[in-house]
Formats: sequence, structure tokens, C-alpha cells
Amino acid sequence: MVDSCRSGMMARLTLSALANATRSESGWSQPEVHRALLVSGLSVLISATWLLRQDLNGELPFKTQSPVVP
Repeated sequence: MVDSCRSGMMARLTLSALANATRSESGWSQPEVHRALLVSGLSVLISATWLLRQDLNGELPFKTQSPVVP
């Protein structure tokens, strides 16, 4: 789970940096912005894949149960 948390944190930091860097139109012309977008997308993909695999294997420690309705 630690790797997933790190990937999620990296994705949030990257998206925050992207938001700051692209406030103006000229920000999109910078190669760093394109790289950051790729890194962010890959981090999200890695996190989602890890969570999905854990869920399918029944290994998520924080599974929620549906509330029982009387």
C-alpha cells in the first residue's frame, strides 16, 4: 500500500505543479509540462492498477461493507 500512496501523492503534486505552470497559454509550450503530464498519468495508472489488483484479490484492508437496511 505504501507504493500506492506514494504514487497517489506524486500524482497530486504533479497535477498541482501543472496547474500552476499552465495558468498562462505559454506554459503549454514548455517540454517540462508535457513530461509532468506523462508522469502524472503514469502515476495515476500505477495507483489504480495496484488498487484494482488488491481489490480483486480481496487484500484491501479498508473494504467497506454495504449498510444493512432493515
